[in-house]
Amino acid sequence: MVSVKLNLTNSIIDNNLSEELFMGKFGLEKENTRVDKEGNLALTPHPKAFGDKIDNPYIKTDFSESQVEMITPVFHSIEETYHFLEALQDIVMQELTGEYLWPSSNPPALPREEDIPIARMNDPMEDSYRHELAQKYGRKKQLLSGIHYNFSFNEDFLKKLYVAAKSKDGYKHFKDGLYLKVARNILKYRWLLIYLTGASPVFNKSYIEQCVALSNQLDKESYYFPNMNSLRNSVCGYRNEKPLYVSFDSTEEYVQDLRNLVLSKDLLSVKEFYSPIRMKPAKSENTLQELLEIGIAYVELRMFDLNPLYKNGISLQTLQFIHLFLIYMLLRDDEPFTKEEQQQANVNVDTLMMEGLQGRIYDRGTVVSMENKAMAILDEMHEMLKLIKPDNQQWLDLLEHEKRIIVNPALSHASIIKSEIQGSSYLRYHLNKAEQYATNSLETGYRFAGYEDLELSTQLLLKAAVKRGIRFELIDRDDNFVVLQKGEHKEYVKQATKTSLDSYSTVLIMENKIVTKEVLKQRGIRVPGGKVYRNLQDAMLDYGVHQDRKVVIKPKSTNFGLGITIFTNSFTKDDYKQAFDMAFEHDRSVLLEEFITGKEYRFLVMGDEVVGILHRVPANVVGDGVQTIEQLIHEKNKNPLRGEGYRTPLERIKLGEAEKMFLKIQDKHPSDIPTLGEVVYLRENSNISTGGDSIDFTDEIPISYKQIAIQSAKAAGATFCGVDMMINDINEEATDQNYSIIEINFNPAIHIHCYPYRGMNRKADDKILDLLFAAKSFV
Repeated sequence: MVSVKLNLTNSIIDNNLSEELFMGKFGLEKENTRVDKEGNLALTPHPKAFGDKIDNPYIKTDFSESQVEMITPVFHSIEETYHFLEALQDIVMQELTGEYLWPSSNPPALPREEDIPIARMNDPMEDSYRHELAQKYGRKKQLLSGIHYNFSFNEDFLKKLYVAAKSKDGYKHFKDGLYLKVARNILKYRWLLIYLTGASPVFNKSYIEQCVALSNQLDKESYYFPNMNSLRNSVCGYRNEKPLYVSFDSTEEYVQDLRNLVLSKDLLSVKEFYSPIRMKPAKSENTLQELLEIGIAYVELRMFDLNPLYKNGISLQTLQFIHLFLIYMLLRDDEPFTKEEQQQANVNVDTLMMEGLQGRIYDRGTVVSMENKAMAILDEMHEMLKLIKPDNQQWLDLLEHEKRIIVNPALSHASIIKSEIQGSSYLRYHLNKAEQYATNSLETGYRFAGYEDLELSTQLLLKAAVKRGIRFELIDRDDNFVVLQKGEHKEYVKQATKTSLDSYSTVLIMENKIVTKEVLKQRGIRVPGGKVYRNLQDAMLDYGVHQDRKVVIKPKSTNFGLGITIFTNSFTKDDYKQAFDMAFEHDRSVLLEEFITGKEYRFLVMGDEVVGILHRVPANVVGDGVQTIEQLIHEKNKNPLRGEGYRTPLERIKLGEAEKMFLKIQDKHPSDIPTLGEVVYLRENSNISTGGDSIDFTDEIPISYKQIAIQSAKAAGATFCGVDMMINDINEEATDQNYSIIEINFNPAIHIHCYPYRGMNRKADDKILDLLFAAKSFV
């Protein structure tokens, strides 16, 4: 046996390693079956939206075509890992049509064994392996789903411990010994983890006939065993065909025992070793030879139920407790773990399933109740924390919560779930949860959990990349700068639409409104007439020329409606000066253009296609005859789709200088009370960035206008472009007189086309990936 010959707790304290002890790397894998709206197993294929089942690193299938597996990347905190798992849940749910993700480890209503679809992997060895599993265990048992918790300690922490140990063995040998010690202790005391995390106490009548026959009936469709809190961890659950014993004393013995089990045909492959904990190497291939040569990089815990009480299938609090338990397993005394101890550990789990915490187990030669032993373990964890992290109340509170569950079993996840099912039924209860979580995913579909600090368009692009299995890395989070990678093909992207497909000169053309107009005019595209001013004095001299006209005053280089003023009625010299003052704040050159009549539409051009068209209604409120304009703005801003900084589909309406000026032009004041149904506009410009509403018109606009938008983008050489067009009447085809291009914009926001105020999602995020990755084959 490899054991660590030092007191780890003292070494950690003496070497000031307490903080590093609690660091690590975390990853989660979660399986869910897909179901139809009646709670029956979905028999449809794995959704094509997720791409190749093998190549997608985030979203795969498990045993069945009906079983989705979600895999997070490795993170340095539990919180990041948890949020990414939620993002994966959202992404998957948003692509399902008429289906839900089943929130329980126990299967939904199942068809006959032979009708459960085995995953088709387009790989002869993978396909053969799944069919052999079906033959050996039955398809129903393979549909038991769960969560795998992957963990490694901080590498620097382990190296410092190695130095403190003054070991004569090499570092690999030392590190393997630590992980094997954790594994032995986890296997011995896993019954406590199973009790505190178990969440599958009831199952459906369509499950394995033998298990249904042995169980008690809750109602006409729901069955249970009196003290069992986790079907998945019971004799009716996810276990090998017969007990298999593998040494956890050394990596060499662990590997050799697994190889012998494959050679003896007890295992079809190493993957079939359904141990509650596995030793894993660093490389992705995960072969036993790598484990021998490279050593143990992390441990994989495999005994956790999906918990239907939580959208993610597990709570953040539970993940934190598992982390704390792993630390405790590292620090507690090492004990022998022979084949006999392994057998006793398995018996302890079965005792828990049959008798609950009232069961009695052997502990160091004496018989104790599981309840008393559970409290003793939690007390030891408490003492460990007081020594190592005495000032961390969060962890102490976590332990107190788990102690309350031991003292009062009615507080356990399984007891709560069972009680709630009794007021409904197994299928109805879980279907209601599935519907609830699906609604939540759809309502916040624009959000990438854990990445809400990014601009919304960037969030959407990254979610689309994850869906397809395109890896991403944030290079500069503050600047929304990412790298996307599929095989060897990399693309660097800033703010979703600044890509390698648009040249720097193209961006400069679109950024400069003077150059933009000239480029479009040379292509015969209609643009507004106007004049350029480079100082306020010249502009003021022309006030008399413009005072009776409808005009737009805007900076030469602007975006998001910044510095723009529109006068459609008479305006004073002071108003005129204030408009130029605001414009000159954003650029040294300011354009005064004729105001083009009609309605404004934003055409999103990508490549040779108009992906979406929006009519953007200027920021407005609708009177109710009671509230003031200011109060109505406050109420409208409560809409959860409205926020700030382009992280929600709509921006909050502001009541700033520009809005007050526009109200003044209309002879209105923020304290006025509009009549019932009266629409009051706060802005003339219709930018979403200034509080406007987005209405989808993609299918209503004639193709002649779409062709003009594409020509405008091509004039600037743009792949990604927002074309702002004024149209008098969309029921008429485009002529030289009934439209005008008022702007073309680089870096167009895509979220307004994916989540319009009214209309359908135009999948602009997917279109970006189509263009970025279509030209080169994936390696």
